[in-house]
Amino acid sequence: MRRIGSRLVVAALALGPLALVTTRAFSQQRRASLPPIRHVFVIVLENQGFDTTFNGNPRAPYLADTLRRAGAFLRQYYGIGHYSLPNYLAMIAGVAPTPKTQVDCPHYDDFVETGIARDGQPIGDGCVYPAHVSTIANQLETKRLTWGGFMEDMGNDPAREATTCGHPEIGTTDATEIATPTDQYATKHNPFVYFHAIIDSATCKRNVVPFTKLEDALRSVDRTPNLTFIVPNLCHDGHDRPCVNGEPGSLESAQVFLQHWIPRIMSSPAYKKDGLIIINFDEALSINAEACCNQPPGPNTPRPGVNGPGGGRTGAVLLSRFIRPGTVSNVPYNHYSLLRSVEDLFGLPHLGYARLSGLASFGRDVFTR
Repeated sequence: MRRIGSRLVVAALALGPLALVTTRAFSQQRRASLPPIRHVFVIVLENQGFDTTFNGNPRAPYLADTLRRAGAFLRQYYGIGHYSLPNYLAMIAGVAPTPKTQVDCPHYDDFVETGIARDGQPIGDGCVYPAHVSTIANQLETKRLTWGGFMEDMGNDPAREATTCGHPEIGTTDATEIATPTDQYATKHNPFVYFHAIIDSATCKRNVVPFTKLEDALRSVDRTPNLTFIVPNLCHDGHDRPCVNGEPGSLESAQVFLQHWIPRIMSSPAYKKDGLIIINFDEALSINAEACCNQPPGPNTPRPGVNGPGGGRTGAVLLSRFIRPGTVSNVPYNHYSLLRSVEDLFGLPHLGYARLSGLASFGRDVFTR
């Protein structure tokens, strides 16, 4: 263990699951400047750069035109690395990539921690973080707020993964790396199961559930989690092309998914009352390794994007009654910004790299109404 981090490690272990929370008090002034959003819906799509997502792509006019015009279009939104998994982990915990997460953890191993860096990042390598590494799910529970991960196809094949909180056994190969015609769930797109602070708790089986549970969750405000994290399967998120079930995949299938579910979410009582929908992409194609926001690499890998500093420019769309249709923002954002923004909306401290000095969170450039 490095001497400079020893005191931080002791403090982290003493503090338990919230150890990576910044010690700076949350700014009530910042909270007061934000709209009273209490229900956030995050929908994560896959592997498309800005040129194919929002540059007039005829394969996805619903996303590139209809939804873009209906809310706030974030022109300068970036992934934080390659491949998929580091981006998902950044969205819920602010942790930087490791060599194993950069290759999507085909073997589901524990993260072996050797220290904690000055900036609070765990030092080491592996996949499943120790229990003291917190996530926004843990933060919400501490504040008696609710969360849910809705994973399409999870549990379709019990030989591959459980119906709830589906993940491999520690130390085994991830069987969900390749889709099957009946099960296109991918563990690597479910960030909640990479933290012992979640999988070792009974709340994982209650909260990380099949996508089929979403319809019921949308029926009333009380049933809708404060944070709803939606992960389509490997076909409907645009990852595969073509899909093993015969669908076209890529943006065509992602568009069909959005056309079906965005109106349903927008008609839900929770969204109408105080909702925000965030539609983003985990990363651009791997040849695009651009970054923004003075993103540091973290202590475990010199280049989060393998070929460069980031995960490339993707763009994002946000929908809410607190956003004027046609809003366009050129403020640089990334997945750490997303985490910081959601934490701000719920009055939570900032985790991991969400607390970076100078990192922007969604503000008046986005919430224009």
